[in-house]
Amino acid sequence: MRALFPPWTNTAFRVALFLGVVGAIAALAYLMIYARSPYHTNEHRPVIQPIQFDHRHHVADDGIDCRYCHQTAWSSPSAGIPSTSLCLNCHSQIWNKSPLLDPLRAAYFTGEPIRWRRVHRLPDYVYFDHSIHVAKGVGCESCHGRVDEMPAVEMAAPLSMKWCLDCHRDPTPRIRPREAITQLGWTPSEDPGLLAAKLAIRYQLHTRTSCTTCHR
Repeated sequence: MRALFPPWTNTAFRVALFLGVVGAIAALAYLMIYARSPYHTNEHRPVIQPIQFDHRHHVADDGIDCRYCHQTAWSSPSAGIPSTSLCLNCHSQIWNKSPLLDPLRAAYFTGEPIRWRRVHRLPDYVYFDHSIHVAKGVGCESCHGRVDEMPAVEMAAPLSMKWCLDCHRDPTPRIRPREAITQLGWTPSEDPGLLAAKLAIRYQLHTRTSCTTCHR
């Protein structure tokens, strides 16, 4: 009896099956790599704001501390956004006629909020508390990078689950004295390992890897 399919179809089927399996694995690998790449996380992508604000000038040149603008980072989950009145503490006297600050003055006198663009965004199902990180000695630079070198603020870290867990499993390399929390480019004045061990005891530092730490 004559075969229903010619012999070459066996080879064709094996090749198609092999390509299908390889293609499925490659597609899955591509999605995993893409999800962790800066193209998806928006890492190192400057965010242009409605009003030009150069952290290099305000932080590096003028020496303004993070706490002046982000006052609630030490006491609440949110770091806070400076109000227009806070900005005008300086800019009612400095650059008070600059057209670049027209939107700021308009927002102050009309009461309309400035539509700042968020730079660091976590999913809604992730709970993050600035105050507890500050209390445990995590410096601003650990997550936000060297904002004193950024003309426009960008994400310096992926903020992925793996990135957070790496720190939660062993937070000591990122711990510093609380008085140095806002110091950008800070380096320890003694052996980093010994200092981290002392601070871990002083701040009652423990690993936090349970799901409910971040997902509540």
